[in-house]
Amino acid sequence: MQADNTELFASMPVSKAVITLVIPTVISQIITVIYNMADTFFIGQMNDPDQVAAATLAMPPFVMLTGIANLFGIGGSSFISRSLGVGDSEKAKKCAAFSIWTAAIVALVFGAAMYLLRPVIFPLLGTDVDTYGYCSDYVLWTIAVGGVPTVLNACLAHLVRAEGYSREASFGVAFGGIINIVLDPVLIFSLKLGVTGAAIATMMSNVIAMIYFILLLHKNRERTVMKFALRNYTLQHGIPREILLVGFPSFVMMLMGVLSNTVLNKMVVSYSNQAIAGMGIAKKIDMLAFAIANGMTQGVLPLIGYNYAAGNHSRMQSIIKTAFLYSVTIAAAGTILLYTCAVPVVRGFIDDAETVAYGQHFLKIICITCPAVSVTMMIISIFQATGQKTKPMILSLLRKGGLDIPFMLLMNAAAGANGIPWATPIADCLAMGLALVLFISYRKHLSM
Repeated sequence: MQADNTELFASMPVSKAVITLVIPTVISQIITVIYNMADTFFIGQMNDPDQVAAATLAMPPFVMLTGIANLFGIGGSSFISRSLGVGDSEKAKKCAAFSIWTAAIVALVFGAAMYLLRPVIFPLLGTDVDTYGYCSDYVLWTIAVGGVPTVLNACLAHLVRAEGYSREASFGVAFGGIINIVLDPVLIFSLKLGVTGAAIATMMSNVIAMIYFILLLHKNRERTVMKFALRNYTLQHGIPREILLVGFPSFVMMLMGVLSNTVLNKMVVSYSNQAIAGMGIAKKIDMLAFAIANGMTQGVLPLIGYNYAAGNHSRMQSIIKTAFLYSVTIAAAGTILLYTCAVPVVRGFIDDAETVAYGQHFLKIICITCPAVSVTMMIISIFQATGQKTKPMILSLLRKGGLDIPFMLLMNAAAGANGIPWATPIADCLAMGLALVLFISYRKHLSM
């Protein structure tokens, strides 16, 4: 597969190359968020804040699956693109095998541990007698049963993009999302399974998407470095270290996001289940803006990494400038749209006045941070694409957990539930400031 995309990586006009890789990735990310929102939307149509709250409380451990996928997918994608940039397809092949198999094993262990330890973990997430059973059912299907396909779906999408096949990767992710949206109403309402139906739909959609990627790689087995054969699996040549160190900031970002969301859930749920349901809806809607920023960074990462390794730094710098311009412009438009449409959008999810009041208030505040997030995410991606470890780690630790948790505590003490969401824009703006400082000093290295 990689041979077909030499022109894309090395000589295609920069704007066209960026758009070619980014648009499919952004679309797939948006569809992924839409199907996550669909779960919340369809559950909300039952007008049961307890079930909406349960799905919200179960989201942090589910997000950890994305963290695992990013650890091996983004780390592997960076290493593969850099290996291909210097013409070492054999190392790229071994990197892919390590990423795929290790991701599957870690997902399996995490899923089993999460379900077996739920009596200990769920109270820490904020469940109570009204939400524990719903949360348990959701985790059973999405994490214990569906953990491996969920991780491999996302991980394989990252790895396929490393060879320039952004459209194929994005189709797989989007296809799974569409299947989820179709299954949700059938399982939730027709079969009367409620939140359990939403969980089963998520699991089934990820299984189908995983099968798509397996068939895609089998079809292109003569041209791709992505191989499932265990003979390509190795712990040598520094492959595990390079993949884990480069991918670890993305994993830490998700881990800190889980910690941040858990603290946030514990604070908000202390006010009411309507408050936690409203906050959950607001965060799902705001994920649209985050999905665009994430799609931009994931799309251009292989392009940056390839040209960095190939020594074509002038092209790489042009790619970075173009990606920054597109990402920030779209993020600013997203902020305006979400802020002005907060009330009707939240009301579309649930017909409960108190939940809507909380949801629109939270959304108007957290959407302010969209441009700052786009800048920080792009800088983290640049560091990862060029093999940096420490800088993206610092930013990942600060953006979620390092800054927002202290501000949550302060704002909660100062203004209660209505003050808590202000921690998000404050923390993200401070993280963006540090990201810019680190990037400006690093630009000298990129121009060498």
